[in-house]
Amino acid sequence: MKIFITGNQGFIGKRLLEKIAIDNALKEVTKEQIVVKGWDDDYFKFSDWRKRLKVFLDDFNPNVIFHVGACSDTMEQDANFMMVRNYESTKIISNWAKSKNVPLIYSSSAAIYGTNNEYPSNLYGWSKYVAEDFVHNNGGVSLRYFNVYGPGEEHKGAMASVAHQMFMKNKNGEEVKLFPNKPTRDFVYIDDVVDANIFAFKNYDKLKSDYIKYYEVGSGVARTFEDVMEILDIEYSYHDESVIPVGYQFGTKSDFWMEGWGPKFTLESGLTEYKKYLENS
Repeated sequence: MKIFITGNQGFIGKRLLEKIAIDNALKEVTKEQIVVKGWDDDYFKFSDWRKRLKVFLDDFNPNVIFHVGACSDTMEQDANFMMVRNYESTKIISNWAKSKNVPLIYSSSAAIYGTNNEYPSNLYGWSKYVAEDFVHNNGGVSLRYFNVYGPGEEHKGAMASVAHQMFMKNKNGEEVKLFPNKPTRDFVYIDDVVDANIFAFKNYDKLKSDYIKYYEVGSGVARTFEDVMEILDIEYSYHDESVIPVGYQFGTKSDFWMEGWGPKFTLESGLTEYKKYLENS
């Protein structure tokens, strides 16, 4: 079985690769029967990256594609940079998957809901919105992730979870400040996200649909940032309201999961496990 994972060096892609190639999450085949290859951001530095991507797909000829890789910076304002990585590459991969009848599981985002629960409020959200639509029209399965946290996100900087950012601030003796007015998020542990991808592949034929455009991947519970700090035992204060960015989402919560799938981690159990990892890092 040949598996293609885009963004295989990123937060979610790397964890997914490990679960498949090392932990043998696909129990129906042995480790020796699995070949996993990835595609990362380095390829975009070549002017002929489109040709290289098509050649790669033809040569590797994967049995399944997990399209995880993307620019996830919600503050990015360069439209060409964002759309090339999040939309143009998705079109090539999706068209190839459709032509070969290969399952494609696409990593989408709850950023699509924006501030009005209808349309995105930033460039990242719009790039996911149009790419998700393209994948659906080609018969792929899209998973909308909510606020993912857990081991392996260290490289994400300002885009890392609030749990990671505030833990490191506290560890370094810096003041921890939250936005006021108690915004809420659906925090989902990384292993639940990986499990959702594997579930989507194993149940692909049941999940792909002309009518269902996406499935949500979250905990199903909206929690405050204060909840996160209290579970991590971190003291905090508040920013002034003036620092809250324009287009900031004040609440997210998933409620449309794949039938038969559900998260295994609560915020308490996920953060307890994550805290051990952060303390030993």
